[in-house]
Amino acid sequence: MRSLTRQHVIFCGFALLIALLNIEKLWALAQLALVNPTVSHVVGVPFVALVLIYGNRDIIFSAVRPAPLMGGCLAVAGLALSILGHNLPTTTLTVAMAGVALAWAGVFVMAYGLMSARAALFPLAFLVFMIPIPTVVVDGATQFLKHGSSEAVAGLFTLTGTPFHRQGFVFSLPSFVIEIADECSGIRSSIALLLTSLLAGHQFLQKPWTKIALVLLILPIAVIKNAIRIVALSLLAMHVDPSFLTGQLHHEGGFVFFLLALGLLAPLFVLLKRSEGTASEPVRNC
Repeated sequence: MRSLTRQHVIFCGFALLIALLNIEKLWALAQLALVNPTVSHVVGVPFVALVLIYGNRDIIFSAVRPAPLMGGCLAVAGLALSILGHNLPTTTLTVAMAGVALAWAGVFVMAYGLMSARAALFPLAFLVFMIPIPTVVVDGATQFLKHGSSEAVAGLFTLTGTPFHRQGFVFSLPSFVIEIADECSGIRSSIALLLTSLLAGHQFLQKPWTKIALVLLILPIAVIKNAIRIVALSLLAMHVDPSFLTGQLHHEGGFVFFLLALGLLAPLFVLLKRSEGTASEPVRNC
């Protein structure tokens, strides 16, 4: 493979320039990630994209043919979008970061060409996740997950023989009343599961249908995991100690239940992986 020092310098130089031109918005994004859990992943997205590109560098950079015109047009369009984001009264970060992601993708095309960009399609597309999700989308997803979790919680209480009265998101139990609030919807862990499934599918699955199936499994698993969390804490509070509803496991136990979700996902992932092997085996005549 020929030396790509010049292309790497061009890419890094223009990517850094775009970052500097948007330093105010990038800093605001970092500050938002510290206080808003639904945005906490965005800071690491560009670094994950770089790691993915580096890990597949032999394939991605095997046929470098710079496309300065097309890449430059994309970069300029991205910069224009980021400038527009600076001047909008609302959704400024969403629009600005969409512009930055597009500009970085354009710089990649400009430095390495369309063939390399096609080979690096997943990490370049992954930059979408550095864009803060609009509030209206987060609110809609939160309500959807709350409804799903409420149904699953009712089912689990019934299975465990726990008497309850339900009114919407409120469950009246023998000892206390619980409400599935927005904070209990599981939206944060659902985002984490989505990103995990996308990365796992990209790295370990080969067929498009298995990758899509893995992503589609995230929604029911997120709902089931969240319902198990709510019911487990409620039963522990009823039969062991009421402080389970207000203690450390309730407020800081998200990682424990995230591991539970991964445990639920793991066997399904193995089945999808095995189905690829079975589908790819040639038919032999006896």
